Amino acid sequence: MNLEARIKAQARQLGFDLVGITTCDPPPHFDTYAQWIAAGRHGSMHYLAGERALARRADPRLILPECQSILVLGMRYSPQTGEEPAPTQGRVASYAWGDDYHDLIPPRLQALVAFIEAETGAPVPNRRYTDTGPILERDLAQRAGLGWIGKNTCLIAPRVGSYFFLAEILLALALQPDPPFVSDHCGNCTRCIDACPTQCILPARTLDAQRCISYLTIENKGEIPDALRPHLDNWIFGCDVCQMVCPWNLRFAAPPREVAFAPREGLPNPDLTSALALTPQEFNRKFKGSPIKRAKRRGYLRNVAVALGNRYTPKVRPALKNALDDPEPLIRRHAQWAYDRTTQHSKDESLDNLGNQ
Repeated sequence: MNLEARIKAQARQLGFDLVGITTCDPPPHFDTYAQWIAAGRHGSMHYLAGERALARRADPRLILPECQSILVLGMRYSPQTGEEPAPTQGRVASYAWGDDYHDLIPPRLQALVAFIEAETGAPVPNRRYTDTGPILERDLAQRAGLGWIGKNTCLIAPRVGSYFFLAEILLALALQPDPPFVSDHCGNCTRCIDACPTQCILPARTLDAQRCISYLTIENKGEIPDALRPHLDNWIFGCDVCQMVCPWNLRFAAPPREVAFAPREGLPNPDLTSALALTPQEFNRKFKGSPIKRAKRRGYLRNVAVALGNRYTPKVRPALKNALDDPEPLIRRHAQWAYDRTTQHSKDESLDNLGNQ
């Protein structure tokens, strides 16, 4: 095997399901990204829009001047089951069911670099990222031949689907690049666009982050807009709707090889009433090493309160009433909204019953 083939074989041994090689040239869709930022579609994710961050996304060589090749890798995580949870259960995006990929993938990237250096017999300057660097990951992945960017903005790989994490290694090493993935296999399908609860998916393979449930429940650190709260339904951390309806996932998505991504106890459908009562200590203990810690207790319980407000059952009202005394104002405000919503629904139900007598 040549060096490229040996690197790919080693990557698969390290647990990566996808691996491709591309150049360090500027990404082909940077202008689309710049226009997306200029339109404010990134919401409060200001780290995406800084002048330095934009410049680096436009040219990977500003990150590693010696860069000659980029390895792009993918590692599968669990697909959503699609089963409807119980009325007082929430939904969590499946990438967060197990351990945090930010902890698991970087050591594998480091091990792959060590393998490359052993194969070449010399140190190789590099930069390694998994959803952490100022690069356009999906653009690079498409150019490395891994798949195409779907209408829902996810990278879709043939015979794999889209339930996978991306990672990259910028290398000061000349490798033969793979041919880019140039065909679009979404065709006339609009299932993801039609199914999106908040209609956040836009043309040109972009979305309005400010309406996306994943953004609202994770990246957004403040209030969830009143008008969007009912559309969150029972999603309390992230959202997989656009992936759940994708034909490529329905046909090809498979469980991950990495056991650390298997669901933890209480996931994928946490009990909402008990979740709303989590103390700071219990939250930290329960979600140690989990992606859910990114939302922090205040964000997670905010989301839980909204989900309970979308459950039309009297069972949720005691939990919401207790949360009205939570020390965190953000949680109290969303619990109040949910409590008022369930109270109004109970009144409406009583009036309907009277009218039917």
